[in-house]
Amino acid sequence: MLLIGMCLRLGLYLLVGLWGQLSAIHTNNWVVIVDASRYWFNYRHVANALSIYYSVKRLGIPDSHIILMLSDDMACNPRNPTSAQIFNNRDRHVQIYPSDVEVDYRGSEVTVENFFRVLTDRIPEGTPRSKRLLSDENSNILVYLTGHGGDGFLKFQDTEEMNAVELVDVFQQMHEKKRYNELLFMIDTCQAGSMVLPIYSPNIIGVGSSTVGQDSLSHHGDHEIGVYVIDRWTYYTLEFLEKVQPNSKAKLEDLFRVFSTADIRSTPQYSNLKLFRNRRLSDVLITDFFGSVRQTVVFNQIPDEPVKNHTNSLESFSRKKVILESTEIFSDVDPFPF
Repeated sequence: MLLIGMCLRLGLYLLVGLWGQLSAIHTNNWVVIVDASRYWFNYRHVANALSIYYSVKRLGIPDSHIILMLSDDMACNPRNPTSAQIFNNRDRHVQIYPSDVEVDYRGSEVTVENFFRVLTDRIPEGTPRSKRLLSDENSNILVYLTGHGGDGFLKFQDTEEMNAVELVDVFQQMHEKKRYNELLFMIDTCQAGSMVLPIYSPNIIGVGSSTVGQDSLSHHGDHEIGVYVIDRWTYYTLEFLEKVQPNSKAKLEDLFRVFSTADIRSTPQYSNLKLFRNRRLSDVLITDFFGSVRQTVVFNQIPDEPVKNHTNSLESFSRKKVILESTEIFSDVDPFPF
């Protein structure tokens, strides 16, 4: 009897674990990108943020699923010799500030409070949908931050600081409110490791450009612009992403291998990877966070009623012998021209 009871308990544990995996289904991607620095000499931080923005849009994530926060308008700065344009390379082969860029929070709107409000969806009444992170328990979220930081903090516009304790508590609130399925947190700043090590919420991967006590260095400058145009860690991240296509099988583990100390001249720091319970890094596709791969349902007849729920619609249309023909990869936006 004792053996039977132990077997029953073991079976129950396995069933509960399997149900947890089945109930967490990745159906949509969101991205939050923050440049926390202002002033012309911080041009590279705006370029860092726009480089990630450029990459995720090229891989299919639409502006409706991107929250872009830029502390300064470098494109229209009178010091900018390439007016209304921003580049992340002295060769200027890619213009990363296109005419259709959608900046959701600009200038004085980029604050610690607004950033936390976006993550937790504690938004004032009347806020446009374009300024809200409308994620759910099935969302994969990429959060990217860049700016000046130190041991346990990131500066916002030289007027306030966001400390690591506040940030990881906000991540925990997101978990409790079922705001994400999986979350990738990336931060390019000095002593970035101090912002990722305290993470304790499940299914979050945190990676910083430098460990505690180290600076995060710039990569190269443009003599005509007169400032550095990109940081090293983001430069090598972008170099990797430029080789990724929407149907790529590249894994998150492959991206992390790019962060060699010899190239970025700092030691990348990771959060406790045991907190990422769903999968191994070798199983996580880059496009699970940086791209938009969605299931496309093709019907051979026009439905009688508007589709209100994807899952329910499949069931109702199957009873009408509507065939699910294929799964395709598509993008809501055209890739940026090279």
